[in-house]
Amino acid sequence: MFRNYLKIAIRNLQKQKAFAFINVLGLSLGIACVSLLLLYVITEFSFDKFHKNGADIYRFYAKMSPSDNAQEDVVYTDYSGPTAITIGESMKKELPDVIDFARLQLPWGDNLIRTEKNAFRAGVTYADPSFFRIFSFPLKYGNASSALRDINDVVLTESKAKEFFGSDNVVGKTIEISIGATFLTFRVSAVAQDPPLNSNIRFEVLGNFRFAAAHSGQFYIGRNWHPIVSQTYLQLKHGSKLPADAKQLDRFLLSFDPNVIANAKSAGVSWKGNILPLSFKLQPLLSIHTDSWFHGWGFSDHGVIEPKMIWILLAIASAILLIACINFTTLAIGRSAGRSKEVGIRKVIGGKKNQIVFQFLTESVMLSFISGILGLVLAYAVLPLFNRLSGEEMHFSVLLGAKILLLLAGLVLMVGILAGSYPSLVMSGFKPVEVLKNKIRIGGSNVFTKSLVTFQFALSITLIISTIIILQQSNYLINKDPGFRKENVIVVDASETDANKAFPIFRQSLINQPEILGVASSAAGLGAGHNLLGYSDKGLSVDINVIDTSYIRVLGMQFLAGDNFGPGQGNDSLNPIIINETMMRAFGWDAQNTIGKEIKGFQGGTALVVGVVKNFNYRPLSEGVRNQAFLTNKDNGYNNFYVRIVAGSPSSALASIQKAWGSTVPGIPLKYSFLDEDVNNFYKTEQKWSSIIAWAGGISIFLACLGLLGLAALAAVNRTKEIGVRKVLGASITGIVMLLSRDFLRLVFISFVIATPVAWYLMNRWLQDYVNRIDISWAVFVSAGVFVIIISMFTIGFQAIKAAIANPVNSLRTE
Repeated sequence: MFRNYLKIAIRNLQKQKAFAFINVLGLSLGIACVSLLLLYVITEFSFDKFHKNGADIYRFYAKMSPSDNAQEDVVYTDYSGPTAITIGESMKKELPDVIDFARLQLPWGDNLIRTEKNAFRAGVTYADPSFFRIFSFPLKYGNASSALRDINDVVLTESKAKEFFGSDNVVGKTIEISIGATFLTFRVSAVAQDPPLNSNIRFEVLGNFRFAAAHSGQFYIGRNWHPIVSQTYLQLKHGSKLPADAKQLDRFLLSFDPNVIANAKSAGVSWKGNILPLSFKLQPLLSIHTDSWFHGWGFSDHGVIEPKMIWILLAIASAILLIACINFTTLAIGRSAGRSKEVGIRKVIGGKKNQIVFQFLTESVMLSFISGILGLVLAYAVLPLFNRLSGEEMHFSVLLGAKILLLLAGLVLMVGILAGSYPSLVMSGFKPVEVLKNKIRIGGSNVFTKSLVTFQFALSITLIISTIIILQQSNYLINKDPGFRKENVIVVDASETDANKAFPIFRQSLINQPEILGVASSAAGLGAGHNLLGYSDKGLSVDINVIDTSYIRVLGMQFLAGDNFGPGQGNDSLNPIIINETMMRAFGWDAQNTIGKEIKGFQGGTALVVGVVKNFNYRPLSEGVRNQAFLTNKDNGYNNFYVRIVAGSPSSALASIQKAWGSTVPGIPLKYSFLDEDVNNFYKTEQKWSSIIAWAGGISIFLACLGLLGLAALAAVNRTKEIGVRKVLGASITGIVMLLSRDFLRLVFISFVIATPVAWYLMNRWLQDYVNRIDISWAVFVSAGVFVIIISMFTIGFQAIKAAIANPVNSLRTE
């Protein structure tokens, strides 16, 4: 019997090739989209879960109580007490739940690395030998217990070993690493497999933490300090309640640093009640990737993602799948509309209701599974394109787990059953006499199919409006004036040199070149990943940059009051300082009375305000402008050189910079970037999300139009005789097209009315996270509505014109 049903199903599909193709195409696209988006979500939620002890690993951090002047919470991943014992050692000794600990020092940019033949650049991270006991980073060569035993041992990743030596089996070989401006020799003690892409902890060259601690003075850039960020990871007993036990952590804090309250009072920090001015906390390793609230001092975790963005992506995936399923159901109804006589004849010759139901379900489920298989094949084929779109390097194998395949199989089966249920139940309930007299019609005018189409178009219009607004916000962030001139500036990384000596020579070599408009330097950079943080009195947090006297002029910042640093300013007895507007207001000053003000206790001395610059966005425009202060010192080793060049092609200027660099620091390759690209890197997430959502919006409207095409075809089938009669009586093609199109365009308009307030609400909530944001314009909704109506008219018009130009003789023979 089943074989018979299968034959009938195949014959019907062959008879309706076009509709079968559209049906399969729509659901295949939906399943492919959901597969790719689901793969992305799985990847984001899988960070650090490959560690055997991942659920029991935590990162220590200290958090100051919020003060009245605090702009945001800043946390510290390192904390020192009055004794030499480290926070990890003390916790392991005093807290029974702490099994082990490992310190990790993050790299500050890249180091120059030399082998016998070549020079390379790589980030150098330092860790305790216990690192490989706590974390599950497999070694390809070497032994985990002895990998970082000696102070000059290093572990290379597999890819870096091949890059440095041409082979990955390099245990025992030596490399030289630039520490400051000095090269020191290290021995390769092990080679690790490259950290997975879903690892928050990433390293290329891993050294012994004892080396970093013993040579901390050599980590200065020239003679200027820069953040050396250390983290302490703890492995706790399984199921430990310590992370949630604030009282036990407070007792440990007072034991570790009995002076914490006295030190907070002397620093001017204020707090309320019995709450300590500082608290120790433990952050789960498995939540680091989605803890967007975590703002560590001097560093940012790799690729942290806002959790709500993942849920938004899941919602988009669900919407696309729902649209595809609605489309599949609508077309299933459309394909069944012309088979009423077939059903009537089968019932006359003895066909039972359950047999007819099973027949229609067989066809629907078969189409659904074909669509599922093609959808997975399509997802695999376009995965490289999706990786470029999302900026990730995902692999389809992640999606092919047993649970995911079972989920998709169950989904495909459910779609097939639901899509076939409505037409099968309606058709099987027909009385054969009425069917054969042609008194039965289904689908074209009923509320069910119209509701499906209205709902799927409402979803599509919501996605289109959201896409337009997200693209507008992304372009706004990239193109908005940040308050300084970021265009035509080349940034040279001088961290591998003695910048005190290099900068004057480098500047003199360039300043008279016609394509060079100015040269300046600073300790901190501009753009993604560049900021320094200091503290002044009363708990006021301030981002500090040490600059030369040309910096403000070359980068095009503007003074609100006062003037630039003088040539002779900057020594041990006088600390001139330039602040921004935000910091001026934080002290309650204004432009008329700020110049000459003193800030006592600023970095251990007294600072004299000599200038106020207008606010500029050196952080992302999604944030507010923080307090910022500029210092200058003739002996501060500025490791960022800024070269402003003439507009146009940068090739000539780059050639001059390359020549000047080569003569200034021979043997060290030039490392440079363009300032506007560095600043725009802040908005990679917005650009990525806008691309994904634009892609999803396009797919959704295409699927919705397929459903509309099916409904228009259904209406044409049910009104074949009416169209023939109208043409015989003189109706024009235009009139018939308008007749068939009017009802569907009404559905699209209703969808637009439903989608508009929903899209406005969702996008208004999303934009609230941005300090600098666009205003939602009514033109967005109008343009989206016009676009959807035009697309709908083309879709409906195609089928309507086809019905209108048909020979009326053939139409009247349908009786």
